[in-house]
Amino acid sequence: MSTVAAQASSAAGGGLSDVASSEASLRRFLHGLPGVDAVGLEARAATLGTRSIKTTAKAYAIDLAISMIDLTTLEGADTVGKVRALCTKGRNPDPTDPTTPRVAAICVYPDMVATAKAALNGTDIQVASVATAFPAGRASLPVKLADTADAVAAGADEIDMVIDRGAFLSGHYLSVFEEITAVKEACKRPDGTAAHLKVIFETGELQTYDNVRRASWLAMLAGADFIKTSTGKVAVNATPPVTLLMLEAVRDFKEQTGVQVGVKPAGGIKTTKDAMKYLVMVNETLGDDWLSPHWFRFGASSLLNDLLMQRQKLTTGRYSGPDYVTVD
Repeated sequence: MSTVAAQASSAAGGGLSDVASSEASLRRFLHGLPGVDAVGLEARAATLGTRSIKTTAKAYAIDLAISMIDLTTLEGADTVGKVRALCTKGRNPDPTDPTTPRVAAICVYPDMVATAKAALNGTDIQVASVATAFPAGRASLPVKLADTADAVAAGADEIDMVIDRGAFLSGHYLSVFEEITAVKEACKRPDGTAAHLKVIFETGELQTYDNVRRASWLAMLAGADFIKTSTGKVAVNATPPVTLLMLEAVRDFKEQTGVQVGVKPAGGIKTTKDAMKYLVMVNETLGDDWLSPHWFRFGASSLLNDLLMQRQKLTTGRYSGPDYVTVD
């Protein structure tokens, strides 16, 4: 058992069922987690980032990375035509090469879910929708729940919610916990199934690595299916050290509870080289169990273009012209 998992077991009296029974017990648990060694974390992330992937392994990794992308458009100027075009690209990323994998999901605002769902009909590509007053999360709980329910009713397979960073940073952990559990309940469909819930921390606003660890455990305790770094709408988004810390958190959580949770770094991951670094981190920290779109995703828009160009270089021995990939 890892140090963090052992501490969690001890702090929870050998179990986690009563951790959120009160504000005091939840605070005691979260602040009882071992402090993060920032120097060690950053050094390990930097070391893993130096690993190189060559030839056939690189080809496999590029295809794996493509299959893990949540291809995203989250702009006020989004149109039905733009979303349909993005879905077409997700279904067939490289029209010249039918062996190119499809992306994992198309991520849109709730009002575009029905459009994406229709455009992806007949595929296994998921429709992800940001909800809960994304990206700031500044809305009342009833509004956030209605936002979620509307997206699910329109056909969303996955919901990406944002936590109330103000409440978290003020130490109101139980409030954040209860909001996550309420949104998870809103993800349920009438037939008893439910959309998967990704919980976004906006790690660039959480100030410390200790807070990232606490937020990770808080979200997982509340039932998150995925934990996600960022909205992509602030200055600091996904970074290797923060993602490594979250990978370690899901490892420790599974060790303690038996429950597997996914991880999604988002924002700022633009090149194949970047993606390879993250895949190495997943492999070295979690192993094969998480090397799947079911458990690891990239929140990205421009990343796919670079992966496609690198894929063609491996296949043909040359880079294509600037019009080889579509401009998102």
